[in-house]
Amino acid sequence: MSNVTTHSFTNCGAQAVALAERVATQLREAIAARGTAVIAVSGGSTPKDFFARLSREALDWAKVAITLVDERWVPDTDERSNAKLVETTLLQDAARAARFVPLYTGAPTPEAGLAEAGARIAALPAPFDVVVLGMGEDGHTASFFPGGDHLAAALDPHGTAKVLPMHAPGAGEPRITLTLPVLLDTRALYLLVSGEKKRDLLADVRLGLADAKNHPVRAVVQQDRVPLAVYWCP
Repeated sequence: MSNVTTHSFTNCGAQAVALAERVATQLREAIAARGTAVIAVSGGSTPKDFFARLSREALDWAKVAITLVDERWVPDTDERSNAKLVETTLLQDAARAARFVPLYTGAPTPEAGLAEAGARIAALPAPFDVVVLGMGEDGHTASFFPGGDHLAAALDPHGTAKVLPMHAPGAGEPRITLTLPVLLDTRALYLLVSGEKKRDLLADVRLGLADAKNHPVRAVVQQDRVPLAVYWCP
């Protein structure tokens, strides 16, 4: 699709540097234009190098708000917490001055914390300046998991919810996720992926092959609201 551009790198270090430099430029431009910048990022292992590089970029981090596209419903003391990943890899060096807006609220379930998490997202300036998504080998992005109990509502392009809980066979813990309309309400959208299997899956999704119709990432790849830049490394 013409709405998708792919940037391929020979190694993941180069991928991290290139994306960090691009995102830092956009955050600087946002601060210059509007006085603030908002970025929503993903968890998992893929963005660690990107976070480390971005944290050392020179910009006015005190004017940047960082949130997550989704979260496992665990406290930030848990090794699987996306907040913990952000706190230990992105909120370092110069980026320590940024404001972090977590999705986990401490409530016993994502359903119980939904209102507070939604209010936190609603309080951020919109549109976001940057959204960085990842993708699993099952074709999920954010917490849009195949078989998720709120998947249809989360992917509804006309939905009004900002966040939704998600329980799915492949999700492990209960989760909370920003919805598709919130993720697409951004000035810049990235998909950060690594590995040949994910590259091939994305190619199938872009071609609209039958097997790819069950991959939730298709909602991001096949939309025409905001251009998508894919950053891929082996």
